Order: sequence, then C-alpha cells, then structure tokens
Amino acid sequence: MKWRHVMIEGVQADLLIHNIGQLVTLAGPARPRRGAELRGLNLITGGAVAVKEGRILAVGADRDVSRSVRARNSINAGGRVVMPGFVDPHTHLPWSGERAAEFEMRVGGATYMQIMAAGGGIARTMVDTRRATLRSLVLETGGRLDRMLAYGTTTAEAKTGYGLEVNSELKQLEALAELQGSHPIDLVPTFLGAHAVPPEYRDHTDAYVELIIEEMLPAICLRWGQLRSTFDAGWPLFCDVFCEDGAFDLAQSRRILEAARARGLGLKMHVDEFAPLGGTPLAVELGAVSVDHIVSTPSQHLAMLAGSETVGVALPGTPFGLAQREYTPARELIAQGGALALATDLNPGTCWCESMQFIVALACRYLRLLPAEALTAATINAAYAIGLGERVGSLEPGKLADLLVLDTDDYRALGYRFGTNLVRTVIKRGEVVVDS
Repeated sequence: MKWRHVMIEGVQADLLIHNIGQLVTLAGPARPRRGAELRGLNLITGGAVAVKEGRILAVGADRDVSRSVRARNSINAGGRVVMPGFVDPHTHLPWSGERAAEFEMRVGGATYMQIMAAGGGIARTMVDTRRATLRSLVLETGGRLDRMLAYGTTTAEAKTGYGLEVNSELKQLEALAELQGSHPIDLVPTFLGAHAVPPEYRDHTDAYVELIIEEMLPAICLRWGQLRSTFDAGWPLFCDVFCEDGAFDLAQSRRILEAARARGLGLKMHVDEFAPLGGTPLAVELGAVSVDHIVSTPSQHLAMLAGSETVGVALPGTPFGLAQREYTPARELIAQGGALALATDLNPGTCWCESMQFIVALACRYLRLLPAEALTAATINAAYAIGLGERVGSLEPGKLADLLVLDTDDYRALGYRFGTNLVRTVIKRGEVVVDS
C-alpha cells in the first residue's frame, strides 16, 4: 500500500466495522486519480475500519485494527465489500413536477431541442418550480434524496436552475440549505441561473445574462452568506453555465463565470453535450473545478483537459435516457492522463436516475471503463469534482466516515449487475442511516 497509519492500541472508537472481505479504501495521493491510476483501489482483503466522532480513525487489516481499538459498537461485515459512499458531482436535485409526457414525445421521435422549442424541457419544469412553495419543494426533493441514500450516495452536488428568476433561484438554494440541515446526505450547492433562457427573455439572451450578473449573483451570494452556517466550514458554492447551442454561447458563458469568480464562487460548466462551442478550453482557462458532459469534445480539447487540474465529469445516464449513440470518450481522456468522474445528472427531463450504481453499470458498458475505474470515478474523483476530495471519497484516517456495506463479496458486481440495489448498509458521518 502507498499509505501508512500507525495503530495506537487501546484507543476508544465509536464504531468498528470488521470481518470485511474486500475493503476498498481508494487511499492515495491528495488529488484526483489520472490515467492508469483510476485502476488503483488500494484494496485490503480481510480488513476493518474504526470510526470516532464521525470520522475515520483507523483503516487496515482486521487483526491489526480490531486489536488496536476498543469500540462501543461494531458491525460484522460478514466477508462482504465495504467501500466509500458514492459521491454524485452533478445533479439538478431541487425541482417540482415531472415530464412523463415529454418522454413519450421523445420515444415518438421528437428531439431534445424540438421539445424545448415547443415550450417543454427546462421551461416546463421552470413553471412548476416557480409555482411550488418552499415546503413542497423540500418534500419533493427530500423524496429523491431518500432514494439516492438507499442506493449509496452520501454526498451530492445540487444545482439550482429551474427558477430562472431571482426569487425562485433563491427558493431552490433555501430548499437545499433546509435539506442539508435535516437529511443525512451532504449537499454541495451550485447556482445555475444560466441553465436556459426563460420565455420572457426569448430573443434577448444578453439581457438575461445582465440579469444573472447584476441581480441573481449578488442575491445568491448574499443569501449564501446567511445560509452557509448550515454547511461545514469551508463548504464550497459553485456557479455553472450551460454552454450549448440554444442556451448560452461562449462569450456569454465567459461573462457569467468571470463575474461569479470575482465574487469568490467556484466554477463548473456544462459543455459539449450536443455541440462543441469551445467550453472545455474556456473552463480550463478559468480554472473550473469540472467540465461536465464532454460528449462531443474534440480530441485537442480533451488533451487540454487532460493536462489541466479540471476534472472531466461523464454523465452516461443522459445519452442513455435520450437513446443516443454518442457517449463521453472516456477511454481517450484516460489514455491522455486525464481525471475522470461519474455522475447521475439527476433531472426530470432526460435522466431521472437516483442510482449511482446504475451509472457505474452504464459506464462499464458504454464508456468501456473497468469496474475499478468506474468505482474510482464515482467516489474519490467525484469528490474532487466538487472540491471535497480532502474530506470524502476514500477511506482514510481523518476523512468523514461515509461507508457502504455491499451485499456481495466482489466489488466488480457493481458494474456486472444492474437493475438491483447491492447496498446493504449506509453509514454517514459514522452513523448507520440505512440498514437493510
């Protein structure tokens, strides 16, 4: 192993998970895994984990950890897999309503852009989310969080972007703060006022960009200052832009992101989902933490991404949901030494999927990832894609004690099997929150 932890015998622990068949630690360098590093799980056969005050106290061979700590409570893993909780670095979690009728239209042959042009898509959810009360938005979103937790997600990014006006965007941020205080899953909020151009600004996109910069960003930052005590110290707030045909062009994206960066927000970008507008080089230039989708990204832009600190986030559930043939060229990015993460893109239109397990299964089939690569992309690299790689995503002393016990003795089952739930137990910040 590439890391060490000195055991101190007799230390009091709150929880000991022992008799672990495969302990997937993902311990390693304090940065995203790149290229061939994605295959390195730092797996311990016959391992144990000790937890104290919500954080990992010790990780190692069962005989060493069990001898070194005295635990108030223990879990016998029964030879099963124990791994870090999934980190989902791209979701559109807070919304109201559903769009089943659009799914039927899509199955009937309508394209995503045709549905948007007919007043559907994001604009449909915008209407429902604007009408929703804060209470109803929290209840609907909380139900989705419950399902995410049951499938093993313990940390998730969550975007606004279905309000598209000041008060409704604030309402989404407030819903996330309320859920951060009441739900086990840790949430990382992202302001996505630049998700789409609302109908009242149709043919006046530049005026809407002005609204985002001059009114939305100041209001979001002010409210974040009031809400941030709900989150851990140093918790990030991001700004995202949908840089795409029919949404925001490169110059408009730059203006919004530079204004957000000037206010201290981290940056993320939706890029190259349908057409390459140059969003990937822009994200790299501006130091974005991630670029997401990267389906139609040219090879030269992938090379720029691979040579940068920006993480590429693949969302295989979205082309699957749209029945498209093109997926993120993950193998090319990995071959060039890039850092790859996976996410659900949970949203009401193209990918209503709360399961990171299913995303791992898709990634193995359509992105041609090995199970180990997919697991790395869905945990430690996903954590770095939301600025939390030092806190979650691997099982190392000092990190948050977010762990899963799987109902299998082989981690490769996560890619091999699909349409089922392999999570037996979810431990969040040292507490058992799901136990089947």
